[in-house]
Amino acid sequence: MLSKTIVRASVLAALLATSCSATLPWTRSPEGSANEINIAFTLKNNLVFLQSVRINGRTGRFLFGSSTPRTIVDRRLVDELGGNRRTFNLTVNDRETFPFTPLFLDLGGTADALISWSAFQPNAITIDYRSGLLTLQKEGIHASLMSVYRFAGAPSVDVDVNGTRLSAVIDTSLPDTLVIPGTASGRGKAHIVVAGNDFGEVDVRIGGVEQARIGNRLLSKFLISIDYHAGQVGLWRDPRIR
Repeated sequence: MLSKTIVRASVLAALLATSCSATLPWTRSPEGSANEINIAFTLKNNLVFLQSVRINGRTGRFLFGSSTPRTIVDRRLVDELGGNRRTFNLTVNDRETFPFTPLFLDLGGTADALISWSAFQPNAITIDYRSGLLTLQKEGIHASLMSVYRFAGAPSVDVDVNGTRLSAVIDTSLPDTLVIPGTASGRGKAHIVVAGNDFGEVDVRIGGVEQARIGNRLLSKFLISIDYHAGQVGLWRDPRIR
């Protein structure tokens, strides 16, 4: 699954030694180029909340789910948003609106909606935790300086857990570090390496999943680009984040 790393570890180490003004994998203005749309987000309780988007004109607490195949709207909002409608509209700015067909489920008060990656297709997506920007890219991802992984199905990367390589789903709706399969449920410590970056002993959750899932407590150390159409993920260890 893991392709060749575009830049060797020595180069990444040199980047980490530079100042906080280190060069990003690509350069773009806060407003985005003609081929990019930037959406501001906040990381609250280790969850990605999109700030400016609206569903059928309504603002709310909208999460972004990088591995969620279909947008979920909390049942409490069915009547307010027009529950008898099949197609809804997700507005990200004055010029861009994306139609989608939601599921109505109980989100337990965590959010008003969980926005799926599929709502933004066919755009690739980059998540810049340091700047608080989710960028939609019409021309695919810019893989310069990144460790690149191929996936089929949910976006995933290879993670080394206690010396064993696992495929872990990139899950921005997970506020934890890492959830790994196991016969017993609970928490424990594991030695974690992601994209050549050794995080040492990390507190992880065990059990309840068939495939490992990596959440925002680790993902937030990286700049992440995902091209769902091409089945490609790029990870760049962001030197601006300790």
